Amino acid sequence: MNWILLIIAGLFEVAFASCLGKVKSTTGMESKYWFVGFLVCLAISMILLVKVTKVLPIGTAYAVWTGVGAVGTVLVGIFIFKEPATFWRLFFLVTLITSIIGLKMVSH
Repeated sequence: MNWILLIIAGLFEVAFASCLGKVKSTTGMESKYWFVGFLVCLAISMILLVKVTKVLPIGTAYAVWTGVGAVGTVLVGIFIFKEPATFWRLFFLVTLITSIIGLKMVSH
């Protein structure tokens, strides 16, 4: 259950990073709404991260949380914000995913 919560926390990290991107690209009240979304997603992500680190090792939990967030944010950047999907960017994204899986496999 803690690993599922950790993945959800990572997905909320993706959400708060995406909201931050939208804050940057909008103005007025729309920008404020995205900022509120950023704060809500940030709070949920942190609360879940704190919860899982009471059971899972902090080093592993933090690495997986940031990894899920990084992978998700890069994918959102590519598909939503139209950032480039170069060979090297995708190559290192795959190595990051492999590392996250490896950490999960060696953690008890």
